[in-house]
Amino acid sequence: MSRKSGSSVQKRQRELKRAEKAAQKKERSLEEGEGDGESTGSQVASDDDLAGYGFPIGETDEDEPKD
Repeated sequence: MSRKSGSSVQKRQRELKRAEKAAQKKERSLEEGEGDGESTGSQVASDDDLAGYGFPIGETDEDEPKD
């Protein structure tokens, strides 16, 4: 029987470890995404929040040119 070289065994172990780590990361990502289903991780301020910071709320049309 031939002897397996240490480097090939180590290589397989590294590949296995990377695959397990990737699977755990994917699982965590899926668990975080199950929250409310609506959130994608970014936050959006409401009109009340924007008004509190002094932003104009209402009839602002940026598409119409001002004469």
